[in-house]
Amino acid sequence: MNLAYAASQGSEHGAEPNVGEVILHHVLDTNILDIRILGINLSITKHVIMMWIAAALLIFIFRFAFREQRLVPRGIANLFEAIVVFLRDEVILPNMGEAGKPYLPYLLTVFFFILFCNLLGLIPFAATATGNVSVTAALALMSLIMIQVGGIREYGLKHHLQNLIPHGIPTWLLPIMIPVEIMGQFTKPFALCIRLFANMTAGHIVILSFLSMIFILKSIAISPVSVFFALFISLLELFVAFLQAYIFTMLTALFIGMSIHPQH
Repeated sequence: MNLAYAASQGSEHGAEPNVGEVILHHVLDTNILDIRILGINLSITKHVIMMWIAAALLIFIFRFAFREQRLVPRGIANLFEAIVVFLRDEVILPNMGEAGKPYLPYLLTVFFFILFCNLLGLIPFAATATGNVSVTAALALMSLIMIQVGGIREYGLKHHLQNLIPHGIPTWLLPIMIPVEIMGQFTKPFALCIRLFANMTAGHIVILSFLSMIFILKSIAISPVSVFFALFISLLELFVAFLQAYIFTMLTALFIGMSIHPQH
């Protein structure tokens, strides 16, 4: 908020763009094409385009990698298969059991989509769609839907709702436990939303802050230090891109597994 205020103050007085303007320009979303239908904002923004690019790359790369049916995949197909097998055997099945197999396509799609969005944000002049809270909120909403679908599919609507309340608790505790458990169903996806958004935004702000030190101090002598730390954080962001996609997928699988196996 302080950065936004500083940026607005600089603009009002016609001053040179300050650090706040520079950083926020690279972090915030911008409209590319303004579209409004019946009062609904359907504008195409920079982050929307980055999501389209990520989806198109996913389709193209996977179709290219698996264009030939081989018993032993080679090249990029081998890499993707290793990732898929790891997620299946070490993340999804341990958290969901055999009942998690029908959810493999969804969870794998979530992982690779988030990963591609994260990696695209590391390219100069591009943008990180997952640094937009609206994008992470939509992903979290899909997770909330899948959590409920998992329980309803396994037990039916009535028994799924009954499973939300721990068995064996005294009746007089129900007025307290029911609101708490209902809130718990929403706090799980909320945590997914904020965690992904905050981690992907924070890294870019730190990198831009280090680079902005050159202009803040108005000295070229500080540039080696600024560039070194910015490069270090950029390499760390590469790791974070994979880590955040993994964490989002792992927690989604865990929450769906808790809905499918409430006794655990």
